[in-house]
Amino acid sequence: MTQMKASDRTTWREIMAEIVRRITDGPWGPGTLLPGEVEMARTFGCSRTTMNRALRAVADQGYLDRRRKTGTRVRLSPRRLARFEIPMVRDEIEASGAPYRYALVQREVAVAPKWVRARMGVEADARMMHLVCVHHAGDRPFQMEDRWINAGALPLVLEQSFAVVTPNEWLIATVPFSQVEISFLACAADAAAAEHLGHVAGEPVFTVESATWWQDQAITLVSLFYHKGYRMTTRY
Repeated sequence: MTQMKASDRTTWREIMAEIVRRITDGPWGPGTLLPGEVEMARTFGCSRTTMNRALRAVADQGYLDRRRKTGTRVRLSPRRLARFEIPMVRDEIEASGAPYRYALVQREVAVAPKWVRARMGVEADARMMHLVCVHHAGDRPFQMEDRWINAGALPLVLEQSFAVVTPNEWLIATVPFSQVEISFLACAADAAAAEHLGHVAGEPVFTVESATWWQDQAITLVSLFYHKGYRMTTRY
């Protein structure tokens, strides 16, 4: 495999375009198993983070099938995917014209509940950072965030107060991800949702649950609970 010229190493977008070209024009035909991220980053002359971002973008276009442990393979036929982009909550609130405000409600290092450990695939004695935050649109609560971060995979988290920087913003700036699983569901409002979002205990709450991994290590599991009447829209 030939390396890209230095002038082609500028951004992940250019690397993405080159990967798509190799898929559509050759030599990476349908079913081809791509090299690992480290080897591809070396070949393309970029960081592993940049390569990960480029591969995710190509996968989003429907050309690649990315799986933990088995690697990245060119799809036998490209598929068009509905794009579910979950915006940064700060951006979403500010785009609506409302001022954004963030409040850290709880921060603790704790043993995660059994269902969290099972969902993330971590050991029973794994050190976990547990955070509960509320994001406000002006004076109105917009979203409650209940997040677990694997301190074994990301020990830097133990040094963060999260009093000012939100957990999601810190994670995006600190560690990439190689796999994401997202679930959309309606949960019964618990006492925390009732207190922080103004729901009635037991009523349905629109919830997004997201888990991320980096190279087979679980990084974070978060449940995002939204205010009444919230709507999420996808386009394709």
